[in-house]
Amino acid sequence: MIILDGKKVASKRKKELTAKISKYHNKGLRKPKLVVIMVGNDHASEVYVSHKIKVANEVGIYSELLRFDKDIKKEELYNKINELNNDQNIDGILLQLPLPIDFIEEDYLQAITPSKDVDGFHYINQGKMLQGYDTVYPCTPLGIINLLEEYNINVKNKDITLIGTSNIVGKPLGMMLLNNQATITMCNKNTKNIKDHTINADIIISATGKQFIITKDMIKKDAVIIDVGIIRDPVTNKLVGDVDFESVKLKSSYITPVPGGVGPMTVITLMENTFMLYEKHINKSK
Repeated sequence: MIILDGKKVASKRKKELTAKISKYHNKGLRKPKLVVIMVGNDHASEVYVSHKIKVANEVGIYSELLRFDKDIKKEELYNKINELNNDQNIDGILLQLPLPIDFIEEDYLQAITPSKDVDGFHYINQGKMLQGYDTVYPCTPLGIINLLEEYNINVKNKDITLIGTSNIVGKPLGMMLLNNQATITMCNKNTKNIKDHTINADIIISATGKQFIITKDMIKKDAVIIDVGIIRDPVTNKLVGDVDFESVKLKSSYITPVPGGVGPMTVITLMENTFMLYEKHINKSK
């Protein structure tokens, strides 16, 4: 069994990205700029955002956090997004989710112009992804694919079962893997017996946020296990995932830990996406 060390891979990619950004900065060009919008004071979001901004600063990306009270008027938030869309010095706009319950998240995600949609959630970017065009790919799915590639795990011709079909992870990841010539099975909350779909899978990717939904009896020997879930165990207070790591690791060939697996890959991919958009903006302005 080999641990898919997302933290180690992200650290390597972080050094590479820092060097790329330095080359532009040394030429006298502006730094890439990422703006994060946060509405309300969700505790988990506070933690995630502070970490994203920390990493951005470390790689040489100028980051700005715009905080809004949870009772901000909807029109005001639209206007702010539009203002950022039109600012030529901003490369990426990230709307931190979740929004307060009375906001329709999709409306605001779609308000971000596709050329600054650093999360790859705009329907134009998702449509390009669906048809196999180069685009801005969502950070967690792309981070997972990069992690698999780093360990030379080829998805071509593999049977892959995805548990969880969100617009953020499951659906885009399924399409990206399909574009890489894998055979995909997608399970959702209405799937009758998930084990029927996981037991013969070469690779299992679980993204439900349900603690220990994947157990060792559900996987075949030497399966590759990717755990996207992150939950705080109510008994031990430790961070755990969808996968019962201690038992499943004995049967798997490769497995991601929680924490330290998918999470760091998501964050560094956000920075890489910001840099990619920055390069496009810089080259367009020449």
